Amino acid sequence: MGRFPSFGRFLFFWERRNHFQNGENKPLIPKGDVQKSEGTSVASFLGTHDSSGSQTSSSSSCHEGSTGASLRNFFTSRVLSSSSWSDYILKYLLITSNLLFTVLGLVTLVLGLWGLINKESFAQEKISGIGTDPMLLFAFLGLVLALLSLTGCVGALRENMCLLRTFSAAVLLLLMAQVLAAVLVYSLQGQIMEVLRSGMLTAMVRYQDDLDLRIITDEIQTSLQCCGADTYRDWEINVYFNCSAPGVQACGVPPSCCVDPLENGTVWNTQCGVGAQQLDEFSAQSVIFLGGCLGSISRWIEHNSGVIVTVVIILLGVQILTLFITAHLLQKIRWNRAQHDVYLQSLQ
Repeated sequence: MGRFPSFGRFLFFWERRNHFQNGENKPLIPKGDVQKSEGTSVASFLGTHDSSGSQTSSSSSCHEGSTGASLRNFFTSRVLSSSSWSDYILKYLLITSNLLFTVLGLVTLVLGLWGLINKESFAQEKISGIGTDPMLLFAFLGLVLALLSLTGCVGALRENMCLLRTFSAAVLLLLMAQVLAAVLVYSLQGQIMEVLRSGMLTAMVRYQDDLDLRIITDEIQTSLQCCGADTYRDWEINVYFNCSAPGVQACGVPPSCCVDPLENGTVWNTQCGVGAQQLDEFSAQSVIFLGGCLGSISRWIEHNSGVIVTVVIILLGVQILTLFITAHLLQKIRWNRAQHDVYLQSLQ
């Protein structure tokens, strides 16, 4: 071998070359795995032999990537997840209650309009007295209630902040007006009674001409067992019941003033109050009610003051609860929108 050194080196090189070619023809690692291993080797090479600055940047980028992923997962779970059951209950409770009040307002509006149209209150000869028509009050209250409730219902259903703010402001104003009215009624009881007396006398004057006022007056006198504003002789202000009237009803009172307005217990006796004003009180008390309705109203209010206060407190409580639910829903909508904006920014 010492005499043929070049030949020995040639044989060694030839064996290494055949071994390399056999390794290429029959690879032990698939091509994809080779690429992965190469990437791993490169990464390990950079991590082993590169400077400390490149290691720090690599670990920092990995940390930022994991932080961004965790941040996205957090906001996804917080924003895209469903709300709690309490939020859903409060939201649909607000929608349902406003929907019911919308229907109630529409029914009241239709009833008021039907009364006005049925009595031909919009006719030219009757338009001057439409301001005192109770059906106009029904129509106005029905319209306001329907619009207000519909605003709250659509605002809660669509989660529209503008409609919800309008609804909340309107309910707040209505609540303040009711509280102010309750304070005025309590502090101005004498003036309120004078207003009631004036309204009662007006209804008595128009008793035969306005069907609604006649129905209301008859209902008050029948329910409270009274006649007139202060006494049964107040009916003299009506042109038909005045003693100087030419008709058969002169010096009489409406049948709703009678103690027994039904003839044989079944038929409404329209003549039971004829000539009642000509009788003295002792004789008239067996036929009609002698006391006026204003005194009966005062006694009814005093007797049912506890029920009235309870109803007022419940109504005010429902409106206050509605305000709190609306405020909670507005806060929830703002929070969801803010979180959604942050979530969108995290995706960029």
